[in-house]
Parts: sequence; structure tokens; C-alpha cells
Amino acid sequence: MANTLQGRRIAILAADGVERVELETPRGAVQDAGGETELLSLKAGEIQARNNDLESAGTFVVDRVIADASVDDYDALLLPGGTVNPDKLRIDETAVSFVRAFVNSGKPVATICHGPWTLVEAGVANGRTLTSYPSVRTDLRNAGATVVDEEVVVDGNLISSRSPDDLPAFCNAIVDAFARPRAGATGR
Repeated sequence: MANTLQGRRIAILAADGVERVELETPRGAVQDAGGETELLSLKAGEIQARNNDLESAGTFVVDRVIADASVDDYDALLLPGGTVNPDKLRIDETAVSFVRAFVNSGKPVATICHGPWTLVEAGVANGRTLTSYPSVRTDLRNAGATVVDEEVVVDGNLISSRSPDDLPAFCNAIVDAFARPRAGATGR
């Protein structure tokens, strides 16, 4: 897998409260496969990470503010969880519009744990099969998604997982999905 993602640019959209392992582990898998990652957020500087939503887990440096990003700049999108992170993203219209445009572009979008809340807000969960952390599943159903309890679900360009316990399978699935040529992908 060393160069599977060579030349691919992957956006990671996160805000304060992101679950550290859900950002760090997939980012590492993408980079180990030769991909380039860029952390996008609502503001410049750093975002606060958490462990189990409650414990402070350091910070991540933001590479670009979401308002300055374009779907055309990236080959895929990663939406990590943590309860606070997607809650902040889903009330920011620029972030929601970016996610909506990314899903509608046909490029791969991967999300884990509470991350699908942003898909709900973007109006792109209807008719899709997804999984998530158990407390998000009612929201997904109410948004028109079919919800399943599996470690990884791939439905077209959407890849979803339930929790950090699923990270090994999630990382394998995203590297595979991010490597496939897609209509509309930049193919950098």
C-alpha cells in the first residue's frame, strides 16, 4: 500500500472537540499510502482534540480555513467524529455547503462515529446506507438513511464506520476508496 495514494490530496474537515484517534489514525493511513492530507477547519491556528470526548488530547495545526477551500482542490474528504466537532461543523454554513458539494461531486467522503451528523445537516443522507455511533442513528434514520450496525459501510462514494474500535477496517476501506479513480476527481 506504500504508494497507493501517491498524488492524491485528502481534505480532513474538523473543529474543536475532534476525537484525536479518529483524525490521527486515518490521516496516518492515508499518509502511509502516499497521500497528502490537509486539515481544514472553521478558523486558522489550532483545533483542540479530545479523548473519549471528555479528556483534553492536545491540538492539531489547521492547514487551511474551510472558507478558503474548494472541492476541486481535493480527491477525497474525511470527516472524523467526537461529539463536539461535528456539532460545531453542522452549524457553520460554509462547512455544511462544502460537505454537500463534496458528496454531490461523486468523490469519496469517509466519516466515522459522530461524523455523519454533518451529512445529515448537509441533506445528503437521504436514500443512503450508513453506520455511525449508536446515538447518531436516529438522526440518520430521520434524515432518510438506512442505518446498519456494521464496522464499515460503503454506499457509492460514502464510507462510514461506527467508532474507534472500527478504525483498522475503516482505514483499509478509505485507502481503497480514495485510490479508485472517480468521475470528477482531480486525480492529482
